[in-house]
Amino acid sequence: MMQQYMKELEQEPFDAEEFVERLAWRTIAETKSDGDEGDLNPSLLHDSFVQAIKDLTLLEERQQKKSERLEAVVREDEAMFFQEIYTLLEQNKLSMDTFQELDGKINHVATKVLHLGDQLDSVNGPRARVVEAQKLMSHLSEFLSNGPLTSSIFNDPYRIDEAADVIQKLFLISQDLPSSKFDSVKRKIERTYSDIEKALIEDFVRAMSKEDLIRMKAIANIMSQFKGYSQCVDAYIDQSQMGCLLSKDVFAHLGPLCKHNYEIIKDVFNNPEQVMAKFVLNLYQLKLADYVQQRLGSKVGSYEYLHILYEMYSKTNQFSNELSMYNMGNDQNYLNKLTTKLFSQYISDYIQIELKCLKERCAGNLQKYYDSKNHQKKTIQSGGFQDLRRDLQAVIGTRANINIAQIENYGGETFLSEELAIMILQDTKNALLRCQLLSKSEERAVNASKILNTLVNSLLSEHVDYAVELGLQAIPVVEGAKSPPVLYFFTIVHQCNNITHLVEKQFIDLVIPLVINTSFYNECLQKKKFVLEDIERKVNLGLDRCLNAFTVWVKLYLQVEQKKADFKPESDDFDTVSSPACKTVCQYISSVIKQIQGNLDGNNVIAVLEELGVRLHRTIYDHMLQFQYNTAGAMVAICDLNEYRSCTKPLGDLVTELFETLHALCNLLLVKPENLHQVCSEDSLVNLDRAILHNFIQLRSDFKAQKPTIFKT
Repeated sequence: MMQQYMKELEQEPFDAEEFVERLAWRTIAETKSDGDEGDLNPSLLHDSFVQAIKDLTLLEERQQKKSERLEAVVREDEAMFFQEIYTLLEQNKLSMDTFQELDGKINHVATKVLHLGDQLDSVNGPRARVVEAQKLMSHLSEFLSNGPLTSSIFNDPYRIDEAADVIQKLFLISQDLPSSKFDSVKRKIERTYSDIEKALIEDFVRAMSKEDLIRMKAIANIMSQFKGYSQCVDAYIDQSQMGCLLSKDVFAHLGPLCKHNYEIIKDVFNNPEQVMAKFVLNLYQLKLADYVQQRLGSKVGSYEYLHILYEMYSKTNQFSNELSMYNMGNDQNYLNKLTTKLFSQYISDYIQIELKCLKERCAGNLQKYYDSKNHQKKTIQSGGFQDLRRDLQAVIGTRANINIAQIENYGGETFLSEELAIMILQDTKNALLRCQLLSKSEERAVNASKILNTLVNSLLSEHVDYAVELGLQAIPVVEGAKSPPVLYFFTIVHQCNNITHLVEKQFIDLVIPLVINTSFYNECLQKKKFVLEDIERKVNLGLDRCLNAFTVWVKLYLQVEQKKADFKPESDDFDTVSSPACKTVCQYISSVIKQIQGNLDGNNVIAVLEELGVRLHRTIYDHMLQFQYNTAGAMVAICDLNEYRSCTKPLGDLVTELFETLHALCNLLLVKPENLHQVCSEDSLVNLDRAILHNFIQLRSDFKAQKPTIFKT
């Protein structure tokens, strides 16, 4: 049982409550296994717990004794290890003392060695200089003698590095020799100097072709002492840039080329900043200059020329940004100066070419559009005299029933094209983008202003304003009630709005950033505002003419088609429905409302619909005052008003209120005479002028007969 307890007590984690539970269940299980299936036997469970406590107490005593034995062993081991550590510390102390003594002896010896080295150097230095001088004098004597050089150092190509060192020193010495006496020697040294310099450069080029950076670096170090060091750098640049323009995408090739050579330049040359600066200078002034000249010098049109110029300038700027990561000296504007110099001859007259090209393309697109419509642009006279003439023709034609005003509506053609506008705006967008990139900072605003002026003249004045003028002339002058006027001007307004919105967007997105904070900002605003306000004025005039044509036709149609018998039938045997004239007018009203809603937007829709409703109300009101109404006729008038109210609901709350009031006035034609006073006191009529109420009451067919009763009430 002790073993069982040990296993359970050594489990991790140990839970005392769980241990007691297992003991209890084990006791109960043993009881049942003995055949006792009855209730729990508490005595047996108590005895089991008492025995378990005794066993655990005994187990505790055993474990305690075992623990004491182990602690005694550990204390003995601890004492032994302490003794060993003390011994090691003493040994370490002795070692440190020995090390310090040794270090002192080493320092003493080193001091003597340095002193000896200084003494040897003081003796060896002059000796080495003497040997070097003797060597140079022997080589100089060879140059003093007649005939070719016989020394192997000058004839062995594998010893060219030594020859270079010697000839470079001899060359410096020869500069101090008097020319009169040693002229031939100096010339001989200079020839040898030049030959070795040339041979080193050729060797450098061979090493470069083999990508032998070690040999290239060695030669570059030697050549740095020669006058022809720049030729070595030039040779490297020429070889590394050879064929760099043969790629289809030149600029995509130049970036990796510069990156590759920058790493080589850092490894090979002692002055990589100056070499890299010269590498880039050669790339811009020779390679890219030839490439740009080739692309822009060919015979291309202005549009293609500007496109290529913009592309080349953009890619060059992008290439310059990539190169800015390399160290090329302290001049931060070095790359910008190279780019400016590269394109200076091409952008000096850029804006003249830009404006000429933009004007030609705009004019060409406009002409192509009008040619597609078989239309020849005409000079349109507008103003007060023309408007007065038109009004007089309308009045005379209406009264004399003669078609005096000859109106050309072009079959509904508006002569406005959003596709054409988009083409012109795209050309202008490209021009503004080029202006931003290619113009000098001090000329950018004035150039943008000129481009905007071209856009305004070509698109707004020559196209939009012209189409609005044609649309104004095409608005029909109503001279009779035979057929309702066909109004195409609403379509012109719709297209005009779309185009002006596009112009406004381009102005905000592209023009303002170029002219903001300059004196040209207000000039550009006023220029655009002046033209757009003039177009808006003409659009408003056209809308007014359209509404006037509509209301005049309604007036004439009702005058012709509305019979007196409609409102004063002789018998009551008829259907009380709206009159045929009213139905025709309402159908036309609905069609005009759809045109306005489909072609206008924003507050313009609300304002025009409301104005249409007010004019229509006035026309119908004046029309109703021309008739007399009996009881049956008043019912017909009310039916007509219901039709008018129904079709004018989309015209706004004000118009609805006006027709509600007119409907209430029609009730005065229907009620009994004694009830007129009560009806006039209702909310819908109480605020009206009494003269208006009196005018409507006079329209009753029984007014004269019931006059005493009416005025009595």
